[in-house]
Amino acid sequence: MVNEFCKKPLWETSRTLCDVAMGRKPADLVVKNATLVNVCTKELLPNIDVAVAEGRIAMVGDCAHTIGEKTQIVDAKGQYLAPAFMDGHIHIESSMLTASEYAKAVVAHGTCAVFMDPHEICNVLGLDGVRYMLEDAARTPLKAILTAPSCVPAVPGFEDTGASVGPKEVAEMMSWKECAGLGEMMNFPGIIYSDERTHAIVGETMKPGKIPTGHFSIPDTGSALNAYVASGVRCCHESTREEDALEKMRLGMYAMFREGSAWHDLQEVGKSVTKHEIDSRFACLISDDTHPHTLQEHGHLDHIVKRAVEEGIDPVEAIQMVTINVAQCFQLDHELGSIAPSKCANMVLIDDLDECHVTQVWIDGDLVAKDGKTIAKWQPYVYPEAATHSVHLSPLTLKDFEIVHTGDSVKVRVIEAIGGKTSTLEKFATLPVKDGKVQSDANQDVLKAFVFERHHETGTRGYGFLKGFGIKEGALAQTVSHDAHNLLVVGTNDEDMLLAANELIKVGGGMIAVKNGKILGEVPLPIAGLMSDKPLDEMVKTVSRLEQAWKDMGCALPSPFMTMSIIPLACLPELRLTNRGLVDCRTFRFVPPIIE
Repeated sequence: MVNEFCKKPLWETSRTLCDVAMGRKPADLVVKNATLVNVCTKELLPNIDVAVAEGRIAMVGDCAHTIGEKTQIVDAKGQYLAPAFMDGHIHIESSMLTASEYAKAVVAHGTCAVFMDPHEICNVLGLDGVRYMLEDAARTPLKAILTAPSCVPAVPGFEDTGASVGPKEVAEMMSWKECAGLGEMMNFPGIIYSDERTHAIVGETMKPGKIPTGHFSIPDTGSALNAYVASGVRCCHESTREEDALEKMRLGMYAMFREGSAWHDLQEVGKSVTKHEIDSRFACLISDDTHPHTLQEHGHLDHIVKRAVEEGIDPVEAIQMVTINVAQCFQLDHELGSIAPSKCANMVLIDDLDECHVTQVWIDGDLVAKDGKTIAKWQPYVYPEAATHSVHLSPLTLKDFEIVHTGDSVKVRVIEAIGGKTSTLEKFATLPVKDGKVQSDANQDVLKAFVFERHHETGTRGYGFLKGFGIKEGALAQTVSHDAHNLLVVGTNDEDMLLAANELIKVGGGMIAVKNGKILGEVPLPIAGLMSDKPLDEMVKTVSRLEQAWKDMGCALPSPFMTMSIIPLACLPELRLTNRGLVDCRTFRFVPPIIE
């Protein structure tokens, strides 16, 4: 695969690399006396030197003869030298940071590359939004490798988005130099039932030899999973059970073990490696969605490697899962993912392997981070005005939050959210009706929920009922509502819901908590209603205030706004709510919220 994911292509540097290895030219950088984490052979090799020239590795071994007068020398005695880390599946927008601010946060923790799927901004702004993200990231040393959004909308016919992506748009993105493959193919029903359009999207990815990535979220390890793998989809991050991940690996699919801010799947899916005598080459560690406070308090892939070790995975094996395994998944291991001659000099020094404590980070041979701080500098990116005016929705009224019904009570379907999981459950409840309007019932932990279309002023809304958040009083709203990112509002009373919704309309999107007519916490996200241009430290404080507001309102879920954000995601079981209505994601049919 032709790519531009390194500072210089190998064909430009091969003679220099040979000259350095043979001692005819000096290296630019030599790291001496390290214990090498050799991910090619799963070994720890003591007292190893690595010589770097023109951003690539020239030699591994005794490199004394490659040192010249101007060679930078780093003595790594007592430390481990490993390949820098790569996240095989990430939505940068979920960090609520711009791509360049996200880069600053993760590079400090040893991350050199992310395979980003910007389908969040694409659902709002189309291919223009993807270009904005790439232009932003290009200013940084982080290798922001594109997996082109595949499902815009996620499930056609069940929601309204700001844009649409089909085979033609995918073919265009495959021609972009930053693109390595296709973002998660969430429309797995379209794949397994051989929908022509869905297969054409995957086909346009495979024609130029690029990699389709997956999203298979149902507990079927038989014919449906086999059909999905047979389509050419190469990896999947939606395993939540040990047997899901194990069977995917047995079928030659890369199982991506997810450990993000809200989705904590590693404890369970890690058993597919620790409880079975298998080769883990088809296992990767990924974050998927990470909020700013997680990045600041815990880190990025360094934290996930540490978590993997805590779950019983060998430290070298865990590092393989964020380096060479990821590179092989995307057929880029000839360039990335290992410390070996010719490869890009993406390296980290680690002083504690079990804790995965990173002390220095090089990308393409340049020192970009040291002692937990990003030291590389770059110019900020200003998003165009079109990206900062994306909420096209007139102010709402109390009537928009009415659910009219006769009688004193009514039986309803309820979406039950599960903390730390992406799945929901279908439940049922009987709710009071007052003055001809259905009410929330905090005693049963059942809230009213609405999704308002915010892209094209269609005036459509869906309504339903939500359980699992523990909110006793107040309302919550956000334009971060996967994947169409319409305006989602839930609450115990119409007045607070109205205030929350109209405030987000006014500020151009974001997340908010309201109680008794007062705003308790608010995170404005003016870029596509998804991201802020504020720095990480400021975003951590702002998001923390919102998280505290959730707690004060009675919620004990981890990263509750992340859990709430996927209530409209109609490609995950069991029930979801979009601007078009309540969706049964087991049968992919609309179902009535009220059971007559």
